[in-house]
Amino acid sequence: MLLEVNKKLQARSERVKSVDFHPTEPWVLAGLYDGSVNIYNHHTGAVVKTFEVAQVPVRCCRFIARKNWFVTGSDDFHLRVWNYNTHEKVIAFEAHPDYIRCLAVHPTLPLVFTGSDDMTIKSWDWEKGWRNSVTFQGHTHYIMNIAINPKDPQTFATACLDRTVKVWNLATPHANFTLEAHERGGVNYVEYHPDPHKPYIITTGDDRTIRVWDLLSKSCIQTLEGHTANVSWAVYLTTGVPLIVSGSEDGMVKLWNAGTYRLENTLNYGMERVWSVGLNNAKGAAGGNEIAIGYDHGLVVLKLGKDEPSYSLDSSGKLIYVKGSEVQTANLGNLLEDGAIEKLPDGARVPVTLKELGSTEVFPTSIQHSPNGRFVTVVGDGEYIIYTALAWRNKAFGQGNSFAWAEDSNTYAVLEGKLKVRLWKNFKEKKESLKGAGGWTVESLHGGPLLGARGNGFVVFWDWESGEIVRRVEVESKNIYWSTSGTLVAITSDDSFYILRFDRAAYQAALDSGVPIGDEGCEEAFEVVVEISENVKTAKWIGDCFVYTNSANRLNYLLGTQTSTVTQFETPLYLLGYIPSHNKVYLVDREMAVYAYSLSLAVVEYQTAILRRDLTAAAELLANVPEGEKNKVARFLEAQDLKHLALQVTNDPEHKFELAIALDELDMALTLAEQTPAPENEVKWKMVGDTALSRWRFGLARECYRRANDIGARFLIESALSDRTGLREVAKDAAGKGQNNLAFAALWQLGDPKAATDRKAEAALMARTYAPSRIPSALQSWRVDLESKGQSKAANLLADPSRGQDAEMFEEGWENALQREQQIYGRDTNGIDVEPVLE
Repeated sequence: MLLEVNKKLQARSERVKSVDFHPTEPWVLAGLYDGSVNIYNHHTGAVVKTFEVAQVPVRCCRFIARKNWFVTGSDDFHLRVWNYNTHEKVIAFEAHPDYIRCLAVHPTLPLVFTGSDDMTIKSWDWEKGWRNSVTFQGHTHYIMNIAINPKDPQTFATACLDRTVKVWNLATPHANFTLEAHERGGVNYVEYHPDPHKPYIITTGDDRTIRVWDLLSKSCIQTLEGHTANVSWAVYLTTGVPLIVSGSEDGMVKLWNAGTYRLENTLNYGMERVWSVGLNNAKGAAGGNEIAIGYDHGLVVLKLGKDEPSYSLDSSGKLIYVKGSEVQTANLGNLLEDGAIEKLPDGARVPVTLKELGSTEVFPTSIQHSPNGRFVTVVGDGEYIIYTALAWRNKAFGQGNSFAWAEDSNTYAVLEGKLKVRLWKNFKEKKESLKGAGGWTVESLHGGPLLGARGNGFVVFWDWESGEIVRRVEVESKNIYWSTSGTLVAITSDDSFYILRFDRAAYQAALDSGVPIGDEGCEEAFEVVVEISENVKTAKWIGDCFVYTNSANRLNYLLGTQTSTVTQFETPLYLLGYIPSHNKVYLVDREMAVYAYSLSLAVVEYQTAILRRDLTAAAELLANVPEGEKNKVARFLEAQDLKHLALQVTNDPEHKFELAIALDELDMALTLAEQTPAPENEVKWKMVGDTALSRWRFGLARECYRRANDIGARFLIESALSDRTGLREVAKDAAGKGQNNLAFAALWQLGDPKAATDRKAEAALMARTYAPSRIPSALQSWRVDLESKGQSKAANLLADPSRGQDAEMFEEGWENALQREQQIYGRDTNGIDVEPVLE
């Protein structure tokens, strides 16, 4: 079994006697031998919270997530409940007269079960003040473990050092039946199989064995041997990989194939004895094939296998999905006939009915349809099996770690080990060998127009017929995807992906030249189109459009050198395929729930024609683009610097206005601004005015600024045009809006300094400088203002040059000042405007 084992967390601590995963948060609860409890974030590795629970070992702890609690049992006989958000102790009481060694939380009822060295199991109801509901008696030694039946939560099983496993009913204090589980030692652990169709339990004992029991026949159907000390626990892991995982006081964690019971792997992290286990099998984003293991010296969290389910979708919409060893099928192509897919909004779950197709003899690491959809290949456990897609009959099989189909569906390649690649045609092995294949360590094969292979730091392509090397590329990669046209290929790595264009004519010309092609192949056969810095998770080609999901949980597509986002997911989804007649991209989650998102094939074809600069073909294809997609197409055209074409296509008034401004289509922009309701249109009028001003269309700019109520811009343009009437309008409008500085500036330009202001002191000073005839009235207003504020002394100090006794205080004589005012402004001595004498 090609099984990925990734260590997500390794934390040193006191002996970890109990662990549990939170069902929604990325937390692991760890009960320690020193009496404390830690909560770790298994994504970051940080300790989130620490609780000092007791002065004696905490042997068991569990989350009660629906109440924001966790519950602990310890060697001081007490059951304690804590609120992990507030750090508040909810309750503490003596639950048994001896050590509490294990506990379980009922999945739906308000019950906690405790098992103790007093040889009893008790249930506690937290909705009834933690009253002891039932005391279960019958064991004759320490209770080691409690497991609630996931198929029937009214029953549970217990493991005991009296060498037995008992099955109980919640309401009855006496056991339903007893299994003599391990003859030569106590039973340390019991667990139910999570599959409702498999009535199995698994037990571990001090006789160093793991045993699988059939509850219907009450018989042992398998005994697993391999540990060299007491086996502390064994659990089923079924989300993604059918495994039995066991841990022992020998310090080893062993992975067993749950179908064949073969030992697949042994893990040793050097942390001494293994004591406890927790599984994160939750559905959705909370789950992840994760297992937490408690040791003498700390905690390890592992991720086993991959999240992506094993599936394949052919071009007609027929889906084949493998779960464990069972094969199921569905036909997504029929959804359009039922009308179901048209009624669903984007992102909604698609109602798909899976049907039993058969079973497979290997655990699949990959599954793929042949290009014509007639065959399906399952690869796993170092073997491959080719089935007929309709009847699921075994067509061919053999040894192989990786498999690839050629385009003709009659030719395929198999990788045996990491050095030998064998070619087959019409299910008969070809005599031709691949040049250089035996000298490179190959990780996997990939089908398409050329046979691709990935290795450590390179990708190599061979010609299917001749076996010659077409090109060897030095690049780190994790997958290869060929376009349906056979001219483009995507090579993905951990942090980026590359699009290459295959030129078969260049390769053929190199062959025809007679020059020997070495191990590096023909350099002219491929050219790099683009490199994109994104981590691709799953991908498919739609013509020349590369559709993919990335590590940020986005569905994107690449056309040419431009990427576009279709949608963002809340949880990881995996690309299933595209059905052109539906105009839908289909994706699945870990549980094979199917989701659909719209992606119009007409849009893709139109964008492809634009990228090829085939504007004639694009014009013909535009008629097929749905009206609802034209705005997206227009944005694409704008990005391709085809703004005139985008202006013709878009239906969005905002986008059309932006394009009209960018293209100096001011008449169209003016019309769009007029159609926009106030006050949103003021910004548009301003934009049109700015553009008109830059194009020397002053009349249009003046009108736009007026409609935009932009008094500052109006002042500038009226000043530049020396339009006295316009400046007077600006002054009037500015004064009306309280923009006194602008009003004064406009009047100043007109040679009329009478600014609209209530500030008496400034008015008097301005009159002294520019309008002497108005000094008396200005000073009188100033005096009145000061006296009203109780400043009579200051009012009396004001000097008036029009009064004889004060005239000597001013350098220029009063009469001379009046004469100059009359000469400059055409006013008489009373401040009345007359015809000015200056030209």
